Amino acid sequence: MTALTLARPDDLERLLPLVAACHAETGIVQDDSLRRAALVPVLEGNPHAAVYLIGPRRTPIGYVMLSFGWSLEFAGLDGTVDEIYIRPTVRRRGIGTEVMSALPRALAGAGLKALHLILRHDNHGARKLYERLQFVARDDDIRMTLKL
Repeated sequence: MTALTLARPDDLERLLPLVAACHAETGIVQDDSLRRAALVPVLEGNPHAAVYLIGPRRTPIGYVMLSFGWSLEFAGLDGTVDEIYIRPTVRRRGIGTEVMSALPRALAGAGLKALHLILRHDNHGARKLYERLQFVARDDDIRMTLKL
């Protein structure tokens, strides 16, 4: 089983290069100072989000970032996988499957009622993985964003 460790403030310098690599790969334009400003409150225990290191804490191979909210539809706490990243050199070894299988079980044990994720329409490989893990596309929903 691939280790999942809740990231702490002293993990920031290990986490920043992974987030930068994820953003470069997915086309997210953000500088390191903004990444740092977004991560520090989470690492310091902000209750609205959590980030887990994937693999050994000292040399993580990836991370998964979650944000939390409250849902009337699901009658309680829900979460969204904001980002998941695994280094390209270790992909296609079942690590993503392990992480995305273990995470919902652990979060359900902590009271989470639903776990959501968002992926690009052209990310067919990820969609197949998530469907195998029982995630269901909600074709009647459209995610819309107002950047403030």
